[in-house]
Amino acid sequence: MEEKNQTSGRDFILSGLVDPNHYGLLFLTLILIIFMMTIMGNTVLILLIHLDVRLHTPMYVLLKHLSFTDVFNSSNIVPKMANNYITGRKSITFVGCGFQVFLHSSFVGTECLILIAMSYDRYVAICHPLRYPILMSHQISVILAACSWLGGIINSTIQTINVMHLPFCGTKVIDHFFCEVPALVKLSCIGTSKSEGGVITGAVLFLLIPPLIILASYGQILLVVLHMKSREAQKKAFSTCSSHLVVVVMYFASALFIYIRPKASHTPGQDKILAISYTIIAPMLNPIIYSLRNKDVLSALKKILGKALSYRNKHLKKKLDRMPPG
Repeated sequence: MEEKNQTSGRDFILSGLVDPNHYGLLFLTLILIIFMMTIMGNTVLILLIHLDVRLHTPMYVLLKHLSFTDVFNSSNIVPKMANNYITGRKSITFVGCGFQVFLHSSFVGTECLILIAMSYDRYVAICHPLRYPILMSHQISVILAACSWLGGIINSTIQTINVMHLPFCGTKVIDHFFCEVPALVKLSCIGTSKSEGGVITGAVLFLLIPPLIILASYGQILLVVLHMKSREAQKKAFSTCSSHLVVVVMYFASALFIYIRPKASHTPGQDKILAISYTIIAPMLNPIIYSLRNKDVLSALKKILGKALSYRNKHLKKKLDRMPPG
């Protein structure tokens, strides 16, 4: 009855991620801390790349777009989830749910394609360094980023139309903390073989093929690294590649496992745990793994902070000079 009272017409009920108890509040607090770290880390990275001319290179152009997708996707999910927990109202309108599906699918699809572009950039930089200015120019990086956004939006449009046209029956309780395509397909009261086929096709194109391409790129990179004479260079390359691959595997494995399975095999709680890794944890790790460990980024951060501190000191000195003596 409580669920029915919270919804009307075509509205849905989100079961949420945490239970309304003491431990649930602690867990929600942890998620909000991770969310704030995601927003701050990615926003700082975006600003640094925008402000520092030395970071106007293809690699950082792609990183900036990766940070945009992480900020937008986290902001699309976490605030609504937190609001539902705090207010006790778990309902979401049909339009709101469709909008969340569209945004989430767009950002996930875009991020998958950007990760391919980033692996291509690293492959060219390490395996074909002399041809890098030609094969990976600034113009090419912008084109790759634009194509990634276009591909993500096209896929999202198809997936959203596909799932939101399904007839939903019963109490319309989505056993998830946000509107995700597989969770909605599971609610349909008719045969969903066509819809599931569309979901699996999208998963293959955006969640299966990209990691295979990325792994192939890093495989070529590692072969080149193994032939390096410098042990220090080998150690640095292995450290960078391994940290990148950890994020890639965590991101794609969890998302692929959610989207590739038929709706009958989806279990309550399992999808939520897997979704946390690629919607909440991975966006926080991306700026740390890909950039904030980078000397160029740290140098740019010190430079910007130094300028800000210098400006503050000058402004404070002017205020003190204007004050009357005594």
